[in-house]
Amino acid sequence: MGKIIAVVSGKGGTGKTSFTANTGLALASLGQRVLCMDCDITLRNLDLALGLSDQALMDFSDVLAQRCTLEQAVVTHRQYPTLDLLTAPMADKPLPLTVRQLAALAKEIRERYDWCLMDAPAGLGQGFKMAACMADQVIVVTTTDISAMRDAQRTAMELSSFPANAVHLVVGRVSRKTLRTLHTTIDDAMDAAGLPLLGVVPEDRNVPYALNTGIPLRECSNYAARAYENIARRIMGQRIPLMRI
Repeated sequence: MGKIIAVVSGKGGTGKTSFTANTGLALASLGQRVLCMDCDITLRNLDLALGLSDQALMDFSDVLAQRCTLEQAVVTHRQYPTLDLLTAPMADKPLPLTVRQLAALAKEIRERYDWCLMDAPAGLGQGFKMAACMADQVIVVTTTDISAMRDAQRTAMELSSFPANAVHLVVGRVSRKTLRTLHTTIDDAMDAAGLPLLGVVPEDRNVPYALNTGIPLRECSNYAARAYENIARRIMGQRIPLMRI
């Protein structure tokens, strides 16, 4: 039975969508069956991060409404055939979702995939609640920015119903210069959010390049891509040390 992981953040711009895409690609490269699911019903971007821009004809709302099957709605990555994308609808208002619908979809996802990474929109709105409702585990993505860390703490409080070992922190866009300038450390981010650390992703200029070109990051960088692979291995239960920044 597979696991569903909600990827959330209290603040936008923390690298959550890049995290979802690149960790999903890393898991697929390790032989795992992976679904990357976009939960942002207004500003979806996960297809861009995966290099699958506008290829999906159906979205998760079509599956929930039984207009198509999950198999018909997903788009398979060309270079990583064990990774699928389930995109979000471009709606301008909240969707009429029910717990029963979400539970049925979650059950089917667990049966078909080893891992599902759900890219929730920033904040605590419908997309966040949908992802949290379906998830077995949660990853909160933040940066060392003070406002991002405070929002991560607020987000963690909303996840109090999850067991302590089911919610983890990832600190993204980390550079040695930033840490030195702001006099902050990764421990500060962990203390602010009150969560155990799953991984650290370094600042890497190839990340926006990969996003804008649709080229998988792992094919144009071995810096941040290595951090995502380390995190993917930890998700799978392997003991991997934190990389040096």
